[in-house]
Parts: sequence; structure tokens; C-alpha cells
Amino acid sequence: MPKGVLVNLVKCIGCGGCTVACKMYNNNKWINDRAPTNGENAKLADENWTIIKKFNLHQNNNSQVWRFVKRQCLHCQSPSCASACFAKALQKTKEGAVVYYHDNCVGCRYCMLACPFKIPKFEWQTPIPVITKCTMCYNRIKNGKSPACVSVCPEGVMKFGERDVLLREAKAIIENDNRYIKHIYGENEAGGTNWLYISDTPFEKLGFNINIVKKPLPQYTSLYMKCTPIFGAIWVILLTFLYFITKPKKITKNNNPENLTQSKNNNPKINNKEIKNE
Repeated sequence: MPKGVLVNLVKCIGCGGCTVACKMYNNNKWINDRAPTNGENAKLADENWTIIKKFNLHQNNNSQVWRFVKRQCLHCQSPSCASACFAKALQKTKEGAVVYYHDNCVGCRYCMLACPFKIPKFEWQTPIPVITKCTMCYNRIKNGKSPACVSVCPEGVMKFGERDVLLREAKAIIENDNRYIKHIYGENEAGGTNWLYISDTPFEKLGFNINIVKKPLPQYTSLYMKCTPIFGAIWVILLTFLYFITKPKKITKNNNPENLTQSKNNNPKINNKEIKNE
């Protein structure tokens, strides 16, 4: 059974402990000068695999409230990033994590275009850049441990376990507590993700993309991907045909432009033997 994480945004106080744990476990650098991990300007980056973004919201009574949103790779059940990666740098595991293999990455950035959640980031600051993203601490979860970010949360915002069990728990919470909106983000988005979110605030107000289709994205392109070798062969044949019909004729001695010019000007070609005899 694939593993997952249930994130209860109502409980998050924005302490940032999860971002520190992520940095330490993955040995990522702090880049607050260009991409902070906490606050209103927090954003995912090549060294930021986990962030806590702060939102200042106004309620109906004109009072102001804060909401904190933990963001990282959602680890889709049918990841479009892995489907788009011809180098197999991104792969889906049976444990539920979408991991990447640094040595396989060629830096093509197709995964960045394919991901509906805009998660993979490019190492713009390095001489030989590749893609980076959260791996759900794969070495931990395959040994039965929770991701590093989950293990340090003091408020119990995140719960690690089997996705199906977490989904049932999320449904029970939002049905029995009127504070929560009736939407589990990640249940169906892009075919479902292994990170699930519940909230008392509409997800569109918290920076979530709510216009994502429910059908797994790789299903839209699978037919075209199967046809790729056929189109490739047709293209090679077409280019070969164009080469032969546009190939310039071979220049012979009789139609050499130099000879034609000399003949027109009545300028005989000098024989080297004649020069020697003189």
C-alpha cells in the first residue's frame, strides 16, 4: 500500500521546524537572500524542498487571521513529471514517493513543464544544473519511518501512514467538524496525490491550484507517446527524401564554371610544359 501524509492546516502555527528538518536531512543550503523558507515571501527553490507560506486573511467580521501552508512535492499517484522524463531521473516507487536520481538527470526541464503543481526546480546557480525536489525522505519511509518534516512537527499538523487510511480519517474530520470546508485537496487532483490537505479556508485563498483536472495527466499523453517512434521514423524518411531531391548536381569538367568563363573570354589555359620549354 502506498504511504501518504495528511496535513491539517488548521493546526499549523508556522513555526518552521519542518523546513529546518528538511534542510538538515537533505543537506540543503539556506538561501534566504533569494528564496526564504518561511513567511509571506517563502517559495520553493532548488535548495528549498519544504516551505511554510504565511497568508493574512480577512474574515467576514473584518478581523484578520493568519494561515500557514506547508508546501512540498505532493507525490502524485500518477506523476506527470515521471511520465515526461525520458532519462528516468524521476521514478514512482511502490511506497508512494516520487524520487529522482541525480545522475540520470540531463537538465531538460520537461518535468517542470509537465508538473501541474509547479514543484520541480532548476539549479540555476550551479555550473552543471539539474532538477531538484522533495523526495518524501524515501530512505526513511521505505524503512517504515515518517519523513523528516513530519517527525519534528510539535503541533501534529502532519500524520504519516497508508494513504487509504489517511483519506478515511480526513473524510471523518471534515464531516464531523463544521470548521472545515468539504474538500480534501489531493484526493482527486491530477488523479490523486499522496499528500492530502484539509483546511477551514478555501484552498484557492491559500495559493492552491483548484483548476486541476481529476484524470491522471499521463493518460492524456500516453497515446501520443506511443506514437512517437512512428512519427520519428516518418520524419527521418521525409528528411531523406528532401535531401535527395534538393541535392546539388555534381560539377564535372565540362560544366565547371571556371572553364566556361575562360572559354567565353578566349583565354587559353597555360600549359606548364610550355613554360618550362621557354
